[in-house]
Amino acid sequence: MNFFRTLFAGGLGWVLGGPIGAIIGMGASALFSSDTGDESYSRTEPRRQAGGDYLVSLLVLIAAVMKADNKVKRSELDYVKTFLRQTFGEAKAKESLILLKDILKQNIPINDVCHQINRHINREARMQMIHLLFGLALADGHISKEEESLIFKIALQFNLTNQEYISIKSMFIQDSNWAYKVLEIEQNATDQDVHKAFKKMAIKYHPDKVADQGEDIVKAANKKFQKLNEAYQTIKKERNL
Repeated sequence: MNFFRTLFAGGLGWVLGGPIGAIIGMGASALFSSDTGDESYSRTEPRRQAGGDYLVSLLVLIAAVMKADNKVKRSELDYVKTFLRQTFGEAKAKESLILLKDILKQNIPINDVCHQINRHINREARMQMIHLLFGLALADGHISKEEESLIFKIALQFNLTNQEYISIKSMFIQDSNWAYKVLEIEQNATDQDVHKAFKKMAIKYHPDKVADQGEDIVKAANKKFQKLNEAYQTIKKERNL
């Protein structure tokens, strides 16, 4: 069980209970209960705790999407490995993959898991999760119907609007209007509306919105912010602005 100590040295809190706690195993829960005690879950260190809780929750959702089409592909594992390394560093990535392999063996009650996440993770951080899940689903160059259906279901459970879901989806599945969909506007929007929409979305998707989840998650959120800027620049180029 030593790898749990390395992986979640920042602390765990609410994920040790409920469906997520059951998925990661009673052994891990018992370990952290004895290591940290009740006082470690006080509100004095929210960012340290949030990072571990967020990562565990994300791993559970990642496993659910990987299993959606009943095929755990090598391309998906490679994508997850690269993402974890780039976001959390080599040590955490290695230990996260060990935990992920165990989670993949479990039955994942997705509605219950989403409900638990909703109670503890803010809306902006949940949107970031949807963005990461789309990247995973596209790892093999194609998003299956089963994967997209599950991600849509998770987005609904996370209380995202249809427009917000389409905005994130369009960052990965690009049609002729993808840039407008990312900015949540129509193609016939005025130049002024385009500029206003970008400013609004820049505030909405700014990495600072997930700062309470730790620096690792902020780093991942930067990619979504870059995609937003790419959409804006695409429209500006089309319109010669």
